[in-house]
Amino acid sequence: MSDEDRQPEGEGATGLLFVFGRQLKLFRERAGMDRAGFGSLTGYSASTIAAFEQGRRIPPPRFIDQADEVLGAGEVLRAGKEEVARAQYPAFFRDAARLESEAVVLHVYATQAVPGLMQSEEYGRAVFAMWRPQLEEEVIEQRLGARLARQGIFDRRPSPYLSFVIEEAVLLRPLGGRSVWRGQLEQLLLIEEKRNVEVQVMPLSRREHAGLAGPFTLMEMKDGRRIAYAEVQGDSRVHTQRQKVRELERTYGSLRAQAHTPAESRALIEKLLGER
Repeated sequence: MSDEDRQPEGEGATGLLFVFGRQLKLFRERAGMDRAGFGSLTGYSASTIAAFEQGRRIPPPRFIDQADEVLGAGEVLRAGKEEVARAQYPAFFRDAARLESEAVVLHVYATQAVPGLMQSEEYGRAVFAMWRPQLEEEVIEQRLGARLARQGIFDRRPSPYLSFVIEEAVLLRPLGGRSVWRGQLEQLLLIEEKRNVEVQVMPLSRREHAGLAGPFTLMEMKDGRRIAYAEVQGDSRVHTQRQKVRELERTYGSLRAQAHTPAESRALIEKLLGER
């Protein structure tokens, strides 16, 4: 095995991507194509094809469809498309991303930054650029693309119900600079206009606060299952135990009661933007 065909190390080289890459290479070789020839048929350079085959880059869904057809893979490559897409997320978030995409009800409590589901492209890029240890530019773009793709949940049919409680401090923090910050606030107002979305701000002035233990997300699935997700410093956990989920549901109910109403929250955001 040559150096270029060795499994790369690090988070980008998940077992899933490596296996998919090996399958891709086997189908390409079976079709009698070199990387340059295959790349010319799919619109990618030979070096990019090599990165796909070595598990160093995540192939986009469109490429997988093309590859399956061009190489005559008989749907084998397409069958792994959803799993490959989930590899765009950091390992600790992959299970939550899958559940989120299937949820019919979603409640999010955010304490550090605007929730990923509501982030503008510029704000999201600024957030990833601030991560420590620093992320490679390629990883930032992969994760940003995945984060923006998640926002399709707002337009899914049938529409899920989504609610957000966001700490006022999050809205006051101009991550990425004033221009990026203003664009993010404007995006919050656009999202808040959707009929299936409610946004509430937890004011700094509250003397009672039910959410001091940190951020979390609640999800209800089609089959009635209720699930909670909590994350801190890259460590995460999906909770399915009914008692734990019920505790967080009660916490979220208290947070909504303590926060500004949706109308008050919108007025606060407009005030920050200088529109009122």
